[in-house]
Amino acid sequence: MANAETIPMSNPQSTAGSGAQSQPPIATPAFRAFLSRLTSSIRQGLSQRRPWYELIDRTAMARPDNLTDAYSRIRKNLPYFKVNYLTLLAVVLAFSLLSHPLSLLVLLGLLAAWLFLYLFRPSDQPLVIFGRTFSDRETLGALVVFTVFVVFLTSVGSLLISALLIGVAIVCIHGAFRVPEDLFLDDQEPTHSGFLSFLGGAASSAAAAAAPAVASRV
Repeated sequence: MANAETIPMSNPQSTAGSGAQSQPPIATPAFRAFLSRLTSSIRQGLSQRRPWYELIDRTAMARPDNLTDAYSRIRKNLPYFKVNYLTLLAVVLAFSLLSHPLSLLVLLGLLAAWLFLYLFRPSDQPLVIFGRTFSDRETLGALVVFTVFVVFLTSVGSLLISALLIGVAIVCIHGAFRVPEDLFLDDQEPTHSGFLSFLGGAASSAAAAAAPAVASRV
């Protein structure tokens, strides 16, 4: 007598469980919007940079007469070369991190933790680690503590501070020795669009992109 054929059965719970596990660990539309706004802001800022030959023009270099003259030159050069100066700061910071690969990996891990575990994690998908479910408030608190530990209690913080100080010193020395010309004064930008405006614009764009993801957890 032939054996009866076995009809394949599917478990609804296992199907639902596999469907839940197949959900992306990050909110893709919000993350793409964040990257798009950040990239657009960076491109817009870099389009405002001055020609590099103006920055390194040796004929326009002269020793300041006194501290007042140096301070006046810095105040005039900062708004004009703001994007170039920020690029120099980024290069110094990148060189410092590349020369310390462990610190770079720690910072990348910290950034990935904020992005994937909190900012752009789907709000309807709880964080489960070792079988324990963490609420959004617990996740935020753990990330804040981890960030404070990495920045202030490890060599990463001292590396970042030293790199920023070196970059600021380079910018101040160049700004003090670079003689502002009449062209600079005619092409000067408004006071409110000074050295930190580029950073503020990029930060506001990034915050606007990340706001919906954060608001959904409040």
